[in-house]
Amino acid sequence: MIRLHITAEGQTEQSFAGKVLAPHLAGFGVFVDARCVLTSRDKRKAREYRGGLLSYEKAEKDIRAWLKEDDHVECRFTTMFDLYALPDDFPGYAEAMRNSDPYERVAILEQKMAESVGDSRFIPYIQLHEFEALLLADPKQLDWEYLEHDVPIGNLVTMVASQNPELINDGPATAPSKRILSEIPEYDKVTAGVAVAEKIGLLMLRQKCRHFNDWLTRLERLAQKG
Repeated sequence: MIRLHITAEGQTEQSFAGKVLAPHLAGFGVFVDARCVLTSRDKRKAREYRGGLLSYEKAEKDIRAWLKEDDHVECRFTTMFDLYALPDDFPGYAEAMRNSDPYERVAILEQKMAESVGDSRFIPYIQLHEFEALLLADPKQLDWEYLEHDVPIGNLVTMVASQNPELINDGPATAPSKRILSEIPEYDKVTAGVAVAEKIGLLMLRQKCRHFNDWLTRLERLAQKG
């Protein structure tokens, strides 16, 4: 049995881990819990504030803290951070951004994160380009949350067509979330994002999103490795 701790960028990623990844990975002997990345702490009130990726420095401290909190050999740790708007203090950021291939870009960042944390139990993951790329794997499923939006959803279906949703870019007006918002201004990531991803299903997400599939495949095999 493997305990897998996921440091999530925000509430949506945390909820996705709990509702979609956890039930699936339990079947592989991998038991998931997730929490949002720590952003600040009020020591006077003994209160923590989580959610939102402000800097690599803060994220790394939080990851290291969890590694110390649960130092058992059967534990593994991973992340679910977006490449879009990634803070530029991430290790390897400048090198990665010079690379025109998005897959090589995240590979550089993940490798540098692994080296920075320096713990064999840590498996960094950065979502290409952001969570909403998963929703664009099958944008028709947005109609589960947004009834009477046939035209805007149809526009998204046409826009995606046969494109790889992971390669829909990270422009401030053309990133996956911005494209959804341009058609459905009331789109709410926290309330609708996970429900739509659930409707799409892991099979489709894996077929359309290669980097996501590679990560999930690695997580499925954790218990096999002991």
